[in-house]
Amino acid sequence: MKKLLTILVLVLAGISVSAQETSKIIKGKILYLETPLANAEVTVSGSDKIIKTTTDGSYEISAKPGDILIFSYPSMRNMEIVVEDVTKILNLEMTPEVNQLDEVVVEKTVLKTQQELQAEYTTNKNLINTTFGIIDKETASYAIRLVEGKDIPLGGIDFVSGLKFRFPGLRVVRSADGSPPVVFARNVSLSNAKPVIYDVDGLVMEDTPTFVQVENIERIALIPSVIGSNRYGSIAAGGVIIINTKVGSYFTDPDGDGLPFDQAKLRNNNFENDALGAAETARDAAGYLNALRASTSENEAQDLYEKQIGVYGNSFFYVLDAYDYFASTWKNQEFADQIVKDNFNLFTENPLALKSLAFLYQTQGQIEKAHDIYKEVFMLRPNYAQSYMDLANSYREVGNYQRAASIYARYGYLLEQGFLRAEGKMFTNMIDRELNNLVSLKGKKILSRKELKNFILDEEFSGTRLVFEWSDSEAEFELQFVNPENKYYKSEHSLVADAERIKNEKLSGYSSEEYLIDDSIRGTWMVNVKYLGNKSLTPTYIKATIYHNYGSASQRKETKLFKMSLRNVNQQWFKVSNASSIASN
Repeated sequence: MKKLLTILVLVLAGISVSAQETSKIIKGKILYLETPLANAEVTVSGSDKIIKTTTDGSYEISAKPGDILIFSYPSMRNMEIVVEDVTKILNLEMTPEVNQLDEVVVEKTVLKTQQELQAEYTTNKNLINTTFGIIDKETASYAIRLVEGKDIPLGGIDFVSGLKFRFPGLRVVRSADGSPPVVFARNVSLSNAKPVIYDVDGLVMEDTPTFVQVENIERIALIPSVIGSNRYGSIAAGGVIIINTKVGSYFTDPDGDGLPFDQAKLRNNNFENDALGAAETARDAAGYLNALRASTSENEAQDLYEKQIGVYGNSFFYVLDAYDYFASTWKNQEFADQIVKDNFNLFTENPLALKSLAFLYQTQGQIEKAHDIYKEVFMLRPNYAQSYMDLANSYREVGNYQRAASIYARYGYLLEQGFLRAEGKMFTNMIDRELNNLVSLKGKKILSRKELKNFILDEEFSGTRLVFEWSDSEAEFELQFVNPENKYYKSEHSLVADAERIKNEKLSGYSSEEYLIDDSIRGTWMVNVKYLGNKSLTPTYIKATIYHNYGSASQRKETKLFKMSLRNVNQQWFKVSNASSIASN
């Protein structure tokens, strides 16, 4: 990318990258298990401004985009949220924490990043990899019992047999019917004890994973019951046994951009066809949309729209639904376009609404309209990393490859000069991949022969590339990838799963991630999604761009859009054919 910075002409003049400094009022409620928390504290990091919640958990606080709000309550885990230009409502569900003060001290002094811990994993025997990230036994604020796989005795019925010699107090109960043993972290009365759960290479399960062979265990650890329930929920009240296998704990990260192991290869993670299909989720659509769908003629639908717009006219979500309905159901693009035009005031100066509209235009193949929207978003958010990738990709879609390349390069230049932030390498890896791919396929239209000859591409991946982008950066969701062998892998995007990642995304200004499916085994993948909310009562749009035959001359792409509104339910989204091994970059 550095080479191209010296080759391409950077022509985005007059663009400011300063953040908006205007203060705004942010409101919300703080709850725990749906119970309001009174006297919880909300503070603006770096200031002496402290607000306490009322008896119903409500609060109001003034903050600027870029400020970090800290939410705290005794015995609860602190939560940090970066304020954005669209931040208005933040409703939070807090989670318990143990030894909170100790953890704060560790984070400020010796706690390393997940990337650093991942790089040390093979040499540092005090590290254990969990579904919530790598934990260092030496710096954790609670006791962790950890042993290496080579220290577990061989020759038992299963790996559990050897644990009794390494974890004192462990109690194992076996039944005569040959079912998996039940393990208790302490030698207590079975009438009131809860068994441990298991975290095997990031996959949480309640049944004892007797399929794991002792010789395949890299490390194994026991987390006490109290800590376990805080991290994993009530199912871990009896504690958690964490198992890192020799294959599943493999990290390829010598240069910081490797791909982790395909967790879908683990056994006991069979997809049970428990994701709701389109017909089932359609019944849970907004009432106004079901009413429109019940119309027997277009005239009837238009008359109903005229009534509905008077009720829902303040919601850009309604406008998008109505637009999509008339464009797709009745193929009346003129009427659909007029709906957006008549209500465009709902989108003006609102990047969240504008991005949702651009997503919808893209899925319909209206790339010129989407391009105009992305230009507006860019002007509203010139300090957001995502704005550069979206606008560059949009220029590429409309065929202006030179302009696209210059914007990719502009991002790199501003990053090097310190005008933009990059917390971690995830997004910079993505935008580097976009630039390399553009030069690889369209280089003759961007560079001279001599320049192209001297430009060395470092893209090694070939297969299917999936890029997900969501309209609301507060969105929390879970993606489930089901491989051709009906095994699944999950990736959760939430504060509970990885608060540091969410914070980095918002500080850098991006809301996207990519997944790479290689073609080691041909087949069909299923992609499902579970919406976890966005700290308000509104839906969120998530767009998937699928690149088939990525990096080859036959590369093609398609766009899928999903409106996430039904919460905590796994829902079918789309299928993609090509490969079986998937990894997040």
